[in-house]
Amino acid sequence: MRRDASGWSVRFNDEEAARLRAAGIWRGRTIVDDATEAAAAVPDQICLRDGARAISYRDILVEAQALAAGLAERGLRPGQVVAFQLPNWIEAAVVNIAAAMLGLVVNPIVPIYRDKEVAEILADCGARVLFVPTVWRNFDHAAMAERVRANTPGLEFVVQVRADAAGADLLRYEDLLRPTGHPPPLVAQDADAIKFVMYTSGTTGRAKGVLHTHNTLARALAGCMEFWQIGAGSAILMPSPVSHVTGYLWGLESPFSWRTPTILMDRWDPDQAAELIDRFKLALTVSATPFLSELLDAAVRRQTRLPSLRIFACGGASVPADLIRRANSYLAHGRAFRVYGATEVLMIGKGFIGNGTEELAAETDGKIGGYDVLFVDDAGIAVPDGAEGEIIARGPSQSVGYVDQAETARSFDALGYFHTGDLGYRTSDGAVVITGRKKDLIIRGGENISAREVEDILLRHPKVAEVAVVAMPHARLGETVCACVVARAEPPTLAEILAYLDKVGIARQKLPERLEIFAEFPMTPAGKIKKDILRAVVASRIREEQALAPTTTKAPGP
Repeated sequence: MRRDASGWSVRFNDEEAARLRAAGIWRGRTIVDDATEAAAAVPDQICLRDGARAISYRDILVEAQALAAGLAERGLRPGQVVAFQLPNWIEAAVVNIAAAMLGLVVNPIVPIYRDKEVAEILADCGARVLFVPTVWRNFDHAAMAERVRANTPGLEFVVQVRADAAGADLLRYEDLLRPTGHPPPLVAQDADAIKFVMYTSGTTGRAKGVLHTHNTLARALAGCMEFWQIGAGSAILMPSPVSHVTGYLWGLESPFSWRTPTILMDRWDPDQAAELIDRFKLALTVSATPFLSELLDAAVRRQTRLPSLRIFACGGASVPADLIRRANSYLAHGRAFRVYGATEVLMIGKGFIGNGTEELAAETDGKIGGYDVLFVDDAGIAVPDGAEGEIIARGPSQSVGYVDQAETARSFDALGYFHTGDLGYRTSDGAVVITGRKKDLIIRGGENISAREVEDILLRHPKVAEVAVVAMPHARLGETVCACVVARAEPPTLAEILAYLDKVGIARQKLPERLEIFAEFPMTPAGKIKKDILRAVVASRIREEQALAPTTTKAPGP
């Protein structure tokens, strides 16, 4: 274990880091090095576009230097945490570079999170500053930030991005950019330092802070770009939130480390996406199942086969094999494929792009690369290829631990393997196929939802005696949330359940879309609820309803 400037412990030592650098596996650079070199080599080239602005490599470096100076003047020091809950805006990239200039740790928070989740995350990682939009998608993030700040002593100030006027106790982004005549302090760039803490839902109900260094994130990105044969100059579309690890890597990091001009989308619009791909000759995107399906529909409507698109890496939720086949039969020169990974072990399965691998791209979750992967039984013994087991993995791209060292001890074994909680098997082609989950998570359109978190809240509802939150199938999102309830007396309605959860202040994506009332739950001999049976019952009832329905209505989107 190694102690980081942030105060957190990381799961490697100086000798191991030196070995990985000497082998060229860890590159020993930060995004500051990359942004500085790009600004010198191609100063006028546009590196990022969003719906409101475009920015060159020279100008984004200048803006990041100004922001770093503003943060330093307010007392930010190496190892401290800067959080941002921003849409896919260029300012998120500026924050990311400025934080690295000062040796700070960035904490991206998905914009769908509300008071409860945001307060817990900020308190857990000790963030000193939070960047937010003012009002976005009809939600007042600035007002929420003020509420959260009042009850989070460590959060010293909040910065509004793209605000017309500052709130009573809030700064504007522009306030930090005003020239002071003082450059940001020179901080030695340490690629072994923690640069990133991202919270991911766990089975315990409370989100866990995943820690990555500059080196681990860069290795994950490089492993994919090399495997996909993507080089400098290839342009990227990034609709995945930059506050998710996918959007962060390909939206905020790749434009600098790989010089891939990138278009950020802060609101998914498949017709606009198709138009952008054709207009800017975009070559790559990484996103979830609904995006691929809807992009294909839009391409058909627009009578384009998206000839510039070479790669669509699809993951984060269930990816139907027929969707991949449909994409690869339609795209002019592109290859869509399934990928697999987690925030802790990024991109274990990297897809298939070679000739003759079309079925592997559709039927598997990608060729294993960059990791030592085992499939183990309940006793921790490795099983042979083709046999189902829990997926455990270790490699130079894996997380260096959690904020909570007890979680690190639970999830990483003595040999350094991370236990994913996912079930699957290895094929004779060296691919991974996911078959299920040991973890009690619901993956809604690529977003991890902790069933336990929702259950803990609903158990306080006066009409609820017992509750089990389970995944139910959804044609567009893969899975959504169903609340199974044993009532105390009068059963609650779905409206009552939703109102109760909304009052607590959790993300709307976590709200159940269906309520099932049970007289009693099926139980194991040890007294645990058999959620596999509940999931099967709910899925069966949905199929029966669909069979009886005279017409099919489109389910609501996220």
